[in-house]
Amino acid sequence: MLTVLLGELKRRRRFGNNKMKKILLIFISIASIAGCKKPYNPPVVANNGSYLVVEGVINSGPDSTKILLSRTVNISNTVTANPVTGATLTVESDQNAVYPLTELGNGSYASPGLNLDNTHQYRLRIKTANQQYLSDFVPVNVTPPIDSIGYSVVSIPDTGIQVYVNSHNSNTNSRYYRWDYSETWRFHAKFFCLYISNGSNAIIPRQPSQWRFYCFHSDSSSNIVLGSSAKLQNNVIYQNPVTFIPDTSEKIELEYSILLRQYSLTPDAYSFWTSLKKNTEELGSIFDAEPSLIAGNIHNTTNAAEPVIGYVSVCTVQSKRIFIHRNDLPDPWTPAYPYSCVVDGVGKQGPAFLYPLPNDFVPMDGAGSTYTSTVCADCTLRGTQTVPPFWKY
Repeated sequence: MLTVLLGELKRRRRFGNNKMKKILLIFISIASIAGCKKPYNPPVVANNGSYLVVEGVINSGPDSTKILLSRTVNISNTVTANPVTGATLTVESDQNAVYPLTELGNGSYASPGLNLDNTHQYRLRIKTANQQYLSDFVPVNVTPPIDSIGYSVVSIPDTGIQVYVNSHNSNTNSRYYRWDYSETWRFHAKFFCLYISNGSNAIIPRQPSQWRFYCFHSDSSSNIVLGSSAKLQNNVIYQNPVTFIPDTSEKIELEYSILLRQYSLTPDAYSFWTSLKKNTEELGSIFDAEPSLIAGNIHNTTNAAEPVIGYVSVCTVQSKRIFIHRNDLPDPWTPAYPYSCVVDGVGKQGPAFLYPLPNDFVPMDGAGSTYTSTVCADCTLRGTQTVPPFWKY
């Protein structure tokens, strides 16, 4: 840019030398200011505030209720998990009925099926070592069943499968919904190695109990999935997007399963989750909305000035599971392995180089003339060989 400006000044000689010098000095000053970069640490980075985070739903039906408690950590902190232990949690009704939750460890508290009376309202009470928190009384929302979970192959903007949910509700009073899910997939290592080093001077066949080719891996949703029929004449949720799986994902390499849970929300709860989604998933470009205050329904009764993050809803929970098999998907479908795989030969180097094998490598043939990295031959480094009890295939 500086070269262009100098050329333009030379071309326009009708400007006097003094004027040219002034323009050039102005430009150099601007360029100097733009080029000087000084690290800036906003106050939020240095903020040592540790605020309570409450996650979970009070399940009014026969299934268990699970609440997770944690505290926020500094954005520059290398530790991301900060569970709250030793707390006392109870569910209370507007008729003074009390239902205790049991601590399971690692910030998790649970209760078996509460089977609450849908005609009353309920709240959550949390007692820590020196603080007490209360959520607002909220009504019970009856969640309709999930009609179906489906998927479609898409190519715009990316190629993969879009998983979606269908549901409807004859009770027009509940038109706001949230979903979360657990997903499990069966995958295999890049290579099936039938041999193993005995650790000294021999390559021996692997026994079937030593095979490490097929494994399972599970994960939970981290995105916020919402849907509403408030602007529709009929209370119908049709093909509401749940999650997208790229065609290169290892999740759909063999078989994939998703367990979807559906929650019915009040308008206030839906507004909370919508704001949270915008603040956590839809920021980053100049066209996105500015961060906004997220107001939940949980309050610190000991210190009213302390923010509390979370919204406690009371509803029945509906769930449904589907399986997607590789044979159900179109060709070509090329999974991308989340690691680099190397196959190398050592036959020309002689036995002295071969025994013992290089660290983190396994042999691929009985002679030990080729080998690969362990991560490419051992699926247990990224999963488990234990078959989930619900697995279909």
